[in-house]
Amino acid sequence: MPGGDALFTAVFITVISLALFGIAAFTLWWQMHAWRTPEVLASTRFNAPDGGGRLSFSLLLPARHEQAVLEHTIDRLLESSHTDYEIIVIVGHDDPETAAVAERAAGRAPDRVRVVVDHHETKNKPKALNTALPHCRGDIVGVFDAEDQVHPELLAHVDHAFRASGADVVQGGVQLINFHSSWYSLRNCLEYFFWFRSRLHLHAEKGFIPLGGNTVFVRTDVLREADGWDQNCLAEDCDLGVRLSSVGKKVVVAYDSDMVTREETPGSLMSLLKQRTRWNQGFLQVYRKKDWQQLPGRGQRWLARYTLMTPFMQAASGVIIPVNFAVAVFLDVPVGIAFVTFLPMLAAMVTFVFEVVGLHDFGRQYGLPVRFVHYVKLVVGGPFYQVMLAGAAIRAVWREHRGRNEWELTSHTGAHLDTAPAVDTAPPAGGAAVPAAVPGRRAAAPAAVGTAAATTGISAGATATATATAIREDSRQ
Repeated sequence: MPGGDALFTAVFITVISLALFGIAAFTLWWQMHAWRTPEVLASTRFNAPDGGGRLSFSLLLPARHEQAVLEHTIDRLLESSHTDYEIIVIVGHDDPETAAVAERAAGRAPDRVRVVVDHHETKNKPKALNTALPHCRGDIVGVFDAEDQVHPELLAHVDHAFRASGADVVQGGVQLINFHSSWYSLRNCLEYFFWFRSRLHLHAEKGFIPLGGNTVFVRTDVLREADGWDQNCLAEDCDLGVRLSSVGKKVVVAYDSDMVTREETPGSLMSLLKQRTRWNQGFLQVYRKKDWQQLPGRGQRWLARYTLMTPFMQAASGVIIPVNFAVAVFLDVPVGIAFVTFLPMLAAMVTFVFEVVGLHDFGRQYGLPVRFVHYVKLVVGGPFYQVMLAGAAIRAVWREHRGRNEWELTSHTGAHLDTAPAVDTAPPAGGAAVPAAVPGRRAAAPAAVGTAAATTGISAGATATATATAIREDSRQ
């Protein structure tokens, strides 16, 4: 290789490798935010309610072709211990099967359940939510998905969080449960665990938060002032969080394994790919809308850029890491350069350590048996899951470039209902400080949740040991 070309190649490889390693370090540090200190861990939980519920809730339940799971979700919501709430089920005018389930539920509980029909010719979730918004009578609007398993004490905890913190928005925890269903389900469940258990709390603290798609509660007047959800955005939850963050609304995030809303993973790898494509394309749409540029702090704006572009960095890293490996092995480069090319792979190895510890804690917190084969699937499936994430990101860019914005619906079968043990309806013992709130400037189903090894990692050593100890401490509390 000529001298000039060799120098250029060495410099290029070094820069790319160090950049990937730096991204990995930041991502892992943020991912482990909740376990940094006992104080941070305590601040992420709901405080025990004081029994003085004073807020009313309008719970929106958009359902399209969800006749298999909708009735169970409505029944769970009707078990709520809160005394002042209504359930508004939104069904399409062209979906008689789901509408029949909703009408039966309304007939059984007419004082609690109402049905609103969405007559838009082209259907999507934000259109359904906006259809129901004028019908909301409560102080707080909450959003759930049609397959959700909701804890009966959740509304009481959210009520207290609003009153104790003065928040405009409260984001509760969501957890995929059926980790045993497939190799990708296991990784999908772990992504949610890190995202809602830890990463979203960091976003709330920094004042920029892409809200989740359900178990999110917004003051009704704040939501109406924001004109509801963007009907043309494929990540309407993320978009709402960005817009509210940018105008300084106060967001609180709280997570208790007892209180999380339980869901299922997509039923097939293709369904997961389409779901991730939709989320990624939605993040790209939010980035291009530039509402995040109104954030007052430079650090907030950089965090917004990084978060909204994460899926596309994942796509790039999925290509670059194998190339780096090939360069280090097959090309005649200096030893120092070859060592640098392995840094992203080292990051990937360290990430696996944290994921193994996280999977163990996930099983303990939710009373699910995690066996040796699951740890093997977690590690072996990592590279393949990264390929799926990269494919979804590339597909999202292609769809956005072609102007294809149709909503690819994720079907549900109720797999999480077979997996999840019975939920204890008693509130958790004790209580922690009021959830960490963000006086802040403004803060999704996790499109940036990728715990893909290629983009998360840092040196192990004492950091891994300390974090593992903190996670074990969390599972005992």
